[in-house]
Amino acid sequence: MLTPWRRPGLPGGRGDLARPTGTPRRAGNWLLSSTPPRRTPARPGAARPRRGGRTVGTRRRPTRRTQRARGGAWWSDPGASPGPGGLNVRLGGHPPGVATTRESPQPPTRRWRLVGPGLVVAATGVGAGDLVATTVAGSRYGYTLLWAAVVGCLIKVALAEATGRWHLATGRTIFDGWRTLGRWTTWYFGIYIVVWGFVYGATAMSASGLPLVSLFPEGPSLRVWGMLSGVAGLLCVWFNRYAVVEKIMMVFAGLMFVVVVSLAIRVGPDVAALGAGLWPTLPDGSVVYTLGLIGGVGGTITLAAYGYWVTAKGWTTPRWMPMMRLDNRVAYATTAIFVVAMLVVGAELLHSAEIAVASGDRGLLDLGEVLESRFGSTTADFFLIGFFAASFSSVIGVWHGVSLLFADFLVRTRPALAGRAAVAGEREGSLPFRAYLLWLTFPPMALLFLDQPIGLVIAYGVLGSFFMPFLALTLLYLLNSGQTPLSWRNGRLSNAALAASGVLFVILCVQQIRDLPW
Repeated sequence: MLTPWRRPGLPGGRGDLARPTGTPRRAGNWLLSSTPPRRTPARPGAARPRRGGRTVGTRRRPTRRTQRARGGAWWSDPGASPGPGGLNVRLGGHPPGVATTRESPQPPTRRWRLVGPGLVVAATGVGAGDLVATTVAGSRYGYTLLWAAVVGCLIKVALAEATGRWHLATGRTIFDGWRTLGRWTTWYFGIYIVVWGFVYGATAMSASGLPLVSLFPEGPSLRVWGMLSGVAGLLCVWFNRYAVVEKIMMVFAGLMFVVVVSLAIRVGPDVAALGAGLWPTLPDGSVVYTLGLIGGVGGTITLAAYGYWVTAKGWTTPRWMPMMRLDNRVAYATTAIFVVAMLVVGAELLHSAEIAVASGDRGLLDLGEVLESRFGSTTADFFLIGFFAASFSSVIGVWHGVSLLFADFLVRTRPALAGRAAVAGEREGSLPFRAYLLWLTFPPMALLFLDQPIGLVIAYGVLGSFFMPFLALTLLYLLNSGQTPLSWRNGRLSNAALAASGVLFVILCVQQIRDLPW
């Protein structure tokens, strides 16, 4: 005989469960019981029945059908995955990328599985240019500038953490914070992101095409490979949301990490010299390379996109702050290992043999030829695959992240939306998002057939050189202002890191402006 049990407060509702009576209780099974369950008294304030000095619980775990009807999973379900706002979501719950007001008491403890946005921003920031800069520094100065690469990664950790903390602590985007500083931020960022997208689109497509030309010498030309790479990035971002883009980026990040670390092991690092390189020293004529390693490795404008990727992941409240910090540290620890490995390749393979490579992206092709002459064509092709992974991951990351930045910029220029809380996945697929995707892909193709106009190069260099000091100093101000909750404002360490970053990037800004082809 089945005795129905009605959930307290829901007589005859969906909480009714049927359970056989007279069946012995089975260990670990909450559904089977030999006696009817006790019911909570309906009268307000009435005491619950007690047994052995403790209150007897009356609530039973609902069925999966009931869970789905309520729009979420049982809080303690170990198989559930965290969705937006910390909600444990199973089939039938809120889909990823959709904001929800229901929130779990805290994010799940299995945090390693959720690492993602930090690796996306790190993989986007470490492109072909960083590979070349690190390799050239290693080929000229050996391990002497290793400390500069490590300091650069630490600075990027501070900047990315500050960006993510602003988004989580205030619930607002970084551009919404910039708007409070005055209209000049809107004008500067608006001009910069349009010019930057036009020039960077051509640079990224060309860098992605270079390794493909070497891998397939009988195939299309560099221009065709570059355009195909840009269109492939467009299609990848156009038809997928953040969750899929993150998985694709992690595949490319893992690929380039394995390739570079394997090469470093293959050439054999000098451990003693590697340790000595951690002591700060400046060889003659190395100031420019040192500043480039500190300021260039690990991303520029994509650091501002980190907060948008955090929101797209579903991390929208301060409860996710520990997860964001873990994600950020794991990402840049991986970047530091990657950069050190690339420096080892340059120092052992090029510096010891006194081989010079070109300073542009084609310098990586020179490195491929050196690898082929020393280790064979298989190792050279293996390196070119890693070269393509680094270049194309930057295409996908920029196509997605900077398009989110542009969409938020365009929408928040409307006064009615100023100060509005960020919503997970709100800008993905929007009209401004797709418009900037097209801008990144098709107009820059013209630059693949033409030399870049000198005026455009100067505008790109000037606007770009100001962005990193702009980001560091505005974060320093915003995270000490009343707009940030008191408990999440900067401490001494954060203030010191952001202030040092600001000073460093101001020096780099002056250096870059001086080096422009005036």
